[in-house]
Amino acid sequence: METRLTFRYDREADILHIDKCLPYAAQESEEIGDEVIARINPTTNEVENLEVLFFSTRLLRNELFDLPVVADLRVAKQEGT
Repeated sequence: METRLTFRYDREADILHIDKCLPYAAQESEEIGDEVIARINPTTNEVENLEVLFFSTRLLRNELFDLPVVADLRVAKQEGT
């Protein structure tokens, strides 16, 4: 099964949203460290969304930060190839 991630930045709230699906009310939320919030499917316990708080201030720190998440990344094949 193919999973696509959507990256959105909310400038007003200063949050980077990383989404596998649109957030929904039934999701559970858990801070997973360094002001990163995971939104979790209540049935499968799968992380469906991440919210990186204070994203712009992280860019000014001159240091890398880790997302404590394991991912299996692959290049998406374009249609017709």
